[in-house]
Parts: sequence; structure tokens; C-alpha cells
Amino acid sequence: METNAPQHMHITTLVSVGQHPLSHRQRRADEDAKALEVMLRFAPTYATALHVGNADVGTQQILRDYLGMGLNEIALLHTSEETDAALALLAHFSQTNSPLPDILLTGTRSETGEASGFLPYIIAEKLQIPIVPSICALLSVNKIDGYAEVLQSLPRGQRRKLRVTLPFVATVASSAPAPRQSSFAAAMRGNINIHALDDSPIDALKADWKIEDARPRPKRLKMVKAKTAAQRFKAATAKVQGNQGSTIYDTNEAVTAILKLLKEEKVSQLSKK
Repeated sequence: METNAPQHMHITTLVSVGQHPLSHRQRRADEDAKALEVMLRFAPTYATALHVGNADVGTQQILRDYLGMGLNEIALLHTSEETDAALALLAHFSQTNSPLPDILLTGTRSETGEASGFLPYIIAEKLQIPIVPSICALLSVNKIDGYAEVLQSLPRGQRRKLRVTLPFVATVASSAPAPRQSSFAAAMRGNINIHALDDSPIDALKADWKIEDARPRPKRLKMVKAKTAAQRFKAATAKVQGNQGSTIYDTNEAVTAILKLLKEEKVSQLSKK
């Protein structure tokens, strides 16, 4: 028996606090909201969301934006900044009152913090369950035979239907349907259930990191403006045609010519001197 909305189907979406790329204002993460949209469109029997982080007022306000999409409640695992989110989730799912859902949805990567995108892969490896990257829709689930069919997003707008055994982890691609707007009334009606782990696992590797501001990227001398794969291939393989330039054998003249080019392209701090 294969249905689009099976009985006793449990799907959980991991949500995080996002950050606007220009204003740096905290918001709901775009890919996490798309993962939530994929879950809500499938309309399972039990649809929940889970967040790992600090339970301060700002975080709860962002979580209410997810509640406004149509959720009744969001579970918040209250942890400190030194806690390893992956280990905290594993500890949460190991509890008898918080079993592993049939499908665990996540975004590709977070918009703040490490943003490495390793979290869903670590969870799938530790729990020894399959992971499907870059899906854009849940098609059907056969709970009796223990498998689900998903639609995976491929480059150049292609799609592929996959069959995966339950339970599994899936990351939702940026090409998934846009998330619905958040309703203020629904956000106020929803509940945020705060849970505290008995023993919060500390991220030992992160404690030894040295964090500093990123340096600005160097300017590229050649910008390929091709839009299609064929145009990019042609630009990469085309032979450069030009009758300008000269061969310089003297070392001092070569250095002078290189410095002049760097100043003209504004890729060196020497242009400011």
C-alpha cells in the first residue's frame, strides 16, 4: 500500500537561526524554511521541527517565524555555545521519549556558525541510516515495506526520482519550492517547548579554534560571464587571440611590467602608494 500521506508517518525538520547576507539581521534560514515547506506540503501525520541552541528571547522570536508557517509547536534543545550540535541531536534521539523520526529533513548548510554542511552527514553516519542530498520534494511513502520515494534536484534543472529505505536523512536543495509566508497569528498560537539535555556534549575541536575576520578575496583578472554550460566550455577551451604584448627577457623590465599590470587591475596594495 503506497500513499502520499501515510498513517503514523513522523517527519522532523531541523531549523536554525539564519542571517541576512547584506544587513546581517537575524531571520529564519532560507533553506531550513524550504525544508519545512517540503514537509508541510507532504502533510505527514506527525510534523515537528527541532532547534538546537540557546533559548534566549531573540532565538525564540526567530523560531516563531517557523511556527507561523503552520506548525503547532517547535522543540528547542537548550544548549550553550560550546555544545556540539550533532552530538546533542544524537543524545536527544537516543532518549526513549524522543525516538528517531521516519524522515529527518535539514537544509544544505546553516547561514551562521561553522556552516560546513557536515551536520546531516554526521547524524546519518552515527545512526547508520541513509542520507539523500539535495531533494526538492517528498513523493510517496510505503510504511509497510519501509521505503520512500523522493525527488532529487540535479544540475541544469534536472530531476531524479529515488527510492530510499526508512528511516533516512535528507537535505533540501535551494531549488526546492519557496517557503510560504509566516502568519503572525499562527506564530503567536504555536508553542516552543524547551528541553534541556542532562549532559550537554562539548565540542572539543571547536575549543581549540582561532577565529578571525576573513580577508577580502583577490580580484580576478578574467571574469567568465557565460551562463550556460556550453558557453562556459567554449570560454574555457577557446584560444586567446591577441596581437598585443611583448616578450621580455630582462628581469628588471619584467618586474616593472608585472607591477604595472597589478596597479592597472587594482589587485595589489601597491596601487594605493
